[in-house]
Amino acid sequence: MNVKTQFKEGLLTKNPVTVQLLGMCSTMAITTMLFNGIGMGISVLIILTCSNIVISLLRKIIPPKIRIACYIVVIAGFVTMVDLLLQAYLPSLSESLGVFIPLIVVNCIILGRAEAFASKNSVGASLLDGIFQGIGYTVALIIMCVVRELLGSGTILGGFSFINNGGGIRVIPEVYPALLVVLPVGGFLTLGCLIAASQWLMDRIETKEREKEEAA
Repeated sequence: MNVKTQFKEGLLTKNPVTVQLLGMCSTMAITTMLFNGIGMGISVLIILTCSNIVISLLRKIIPPKIRIACYIVVIAGFVTMVDLLLQAYLPSLSESLGVFIPLIVVNCIILGRAEAFASKNSVGASLLDGIFQGIGYTVALIIMCVVRELLGSGTILGGFSFINNGGGIRVIPEVYPALLVVLPVGGFLTLGCLIAASQWLMDRIETKEREKEEAA
């Protein structure tokens, strides 16, 4: 598969969050601070990429009837590694994300790419798919985190211990932020706006491509 096409799919046309609508539970729960979003995004990127590689390598020897169970075992192994590494080296992030790191085992993004792509394609293509889908997921989380943290808490870069002891940089005075934004309903509203912006951008890109083809 074309690398440019895979990158475009991961970031925009088949983005796990804005197009495929996968992993919504963690997306809504942890996108209240940029620190959480970056940590979760990178964790999923690493697990997704490593799982894709291993599943692609084993795709011809995994019996079809037990393939889902085998995929989960592979994914669980990498989730356990990432979870233990976070507990050892980034305990504050591990505590902040809580149960959502272990729940990556059953995250539809990981399992979906294993079933739909890694089990049917080469190791190289699966590696790129994991990286680009992971980047798309991380970018979506970061955008949601920035919006929700800024409007809901009035800060940016919250959670980073070296910035104001984790309190972040205050941008909006404490009396003004819309606390509703950090609640679940705020997550749905933010996601809806992000999906709308994503669809608008895709339409613009498709329109420009059609115009170029017609001009040629």
